[in-house]
Amino acid sequence: MDQDRWTEVDRYLASIFTPPDPALDAAVESSAKAGLPEIQVAPNQGKLLHILARAVGARAVLEIGTLGGYSTLWLARALPSDGRLISLEIDPKHADVARANLERAGLGGVAEVRVGRALDTLRQIAAERLAPFDMIFIDADKPSIPEYFDWALRLSRRGGLIVVDNVVREGGVADGTSTDANVLGVRRLNERLASELRVSATTIQTVGIKGYDGFTLALVLETVPRERDA
Repeated sequence: MDQDRWTEVDRYLASIFTPPDPALDAAVESSAKAGLPEIQVAPNQGKLLHILARAVGARAVLEIGTLGGYSTLWLARALPSDGRLISLEIDPKHADVARANLERAGLGGVAEVRVGRALDTLRQIAAERLAPFDMIFIDADKPSIPEYFDWALRLSRRGGLIVVDNVVREGGVADGTSTDANVLGVRRLNERLASELRVSATTIQTVGIKGYDGFTLALVLETVPRERDA
């Protein structure tokens, strides 16, 4: 099995489960025209986020890392008419592209894109008492994901879901000698999850059009700290 076969299978599955969609296709196209990196989730991964959001009955979603708003569209479409989504993006250019994509899809009134350093905007969200969120998707710089996770747990409800993308790093996560900052960020997250009693978590490896990677799912069991049983 190689990248060509993974891509072939992904394209086949996308043709079955994610047929052409004007708003989603336009989001990918406009992002490419604007020169954004092509690192958005694959169509089947976007559909998975949509299904997960619906499965937890999400009415409020927080996304850390907007890029061009492709995953934002999938998540926003899972919300009821009175739902809300806040997406955090550090790059103003990316945020402008995402906002235009959301407006084009008729979701400008549902999804809000906030610009700034995520660790700062997360503090603002907490200060504004906008929590709890039913689902939080973390798809931003990997060295900071342990801190993003801590904020996600603080801002989640009991029974909420936290999803973290790009956590296998082409297998690099298993290398205990790695000096890659992205790998080290993921390994710190894993150590954090292993000792955190308020969540039940697992990581799934994936292959597909985006290569070899994976994602972490963490179900929030409690929202206040508790000690490990003796």
